[in-house]
Amino acid sequence: MSLINKMLQDLDARGTPDGRGDAGGIRSVPERERGVSRALVFGGAAGLTAAAIALGWVYLKRPPVPPVLVSVASTPVLAPVSAPAPAAVVPVPVVAAAAPAVAAEPEPVFAAEAAVPAPAPARAARRITEKPAKPAAAPVVKVAAPVASERIVDGKQVTPQQRVENEYRRALAQLQDGRVSDAMLALQQTLQLDPRHQGARETLVRLLLEAQRPDEAARQLQLSLALDPKQPAQAMMLARLQLDKSNGGTAALDTLTRSLPYAADNGEYQAFLAGVLQREQRYGAAAEHYQLALQAAPDNSVWWMGLGIALQADKHPAQARQAFERAKGLQTLSPQLQAFVERKLVQLTAATAKSTP
Repeated sequence: MSLINKMLQDLDARGTPDGRGDAGGIRSVPERERGVSRALVFGGAAGLTAAAIALGWVYLKRPPVPPVLVSVASTPVLAPVSAPAPAAVVPVPVVAAAAPAVAAEPEPVFAAEAAVPAPAPARAARRITEKPAKPAAAPVVKVAAPVASERIVDGKQVTPQQRVENEYRRALAQLQDGRVSDAMLALQQTLQLDPRHQGARETLVRLLLEAQRPDEAARQLQLSLALDPKQPAQAMMLARLQLDKSNGGTAALDTLTRSLPYAADNGEYQAFLAGVLQREQRYGAAAEHYQLALQAAPDNSVWWMGLGIALQADKHPAQARQAFERAKGLQTLSPQLQAFVERKLVQLTAATAKSTP
């Protein structure tokens, strides 16, 4: 302390020219007064320094506080939350407030449930006891599928029958445009879809006959009659094609016989069958079918002439002459046929005169 007082006195003495401390109304403070105030200042500073050193020593020498684990085993899991990586357990250090005495042992600190991150799936300490909620299934919209027998054309459901009619109309349109080959292909396609389509069959047969393709026409007719023999017109057409071939009379008779039950009242059919039977020299059967035909059309002079020919060949001259006379009297025969009937009447008259004694 004396050293500090000595320095203060030297500074005080330098403030006057003669080294006196009371010059200019300035006097030196008594040493007792200066010593008391300085002692308080320096004593306080020294005390604070010592207290800080003591607290630092206590803090450095205190036992380490163990890390506190956050327990989440009892934390309920509301919904699975995907996390980029498993959350690590972070120790939470507890810092005691500075105090002059030794700090007491801190109690474990538990984090709030709101601050706990989402549990990771593969952790023994974080065992998940609930299954993750399944995402809601998207609503299934059922759309009525088209029936197996239907097709979709231009966004519309088309039934097989509609397809057949569309194809048949297309063939007719091509035929009107003069595209015969395309029309025949379209008709064949129509028959593939519906083999019983009679309009397409008859149109195709007519086109084949016009194109001089009788064999293909006959084959189409045979296919049609095999599916449905209740078609007298097609049976007659096929029989005509068969008669054009050598030894085709037997095939024609077979064709006409199969469809005969469905043409009992058809005079044209009965007369045509009679003509085929007459060609095959079966005159008695021919006469029977001519008579059935005339029941439907008694004024048909041609059929009366045919009946006369069959009866004359079957050795019934009197009945034959009556038939020829009826044919001549109707006056509807062509000149050639009219002359033929007149010659037949002359022959029968002469034969009758010879047979009469």
